[in-house]
Amino acid sequence: MAKKNFIGKVKSTKMQKTVSVVVNIMKVHPLYGKRMRSTKTFKAHIPEKIKVKEGDFVRIESCRPISKDKKWQVKEVL
Repeated sequence: MAKKNFIGKVKSTKMQKTVSVVVNIMKVHPLYGKRMRSTKTFKAHIPEKIKVKEGDFVRIESCRPISKDKKWQVKEVL
């Protein structure tokens, strides 16, 4: 199974080794065909070599579950 990737904006860096990332996703309504914007917040793990601050745009990738809520990892800062 391929790993999923999203690009989002860092919302919070108040946790240790974890950031909260807001991702905007465009979906198409199955019946009416209208494009809708949905927003979702993910908690992502930060490797020690990457420095992230609030407001940065980052690419997150799915990974094995690290904790109850963390199933994503920051790959790069854009």
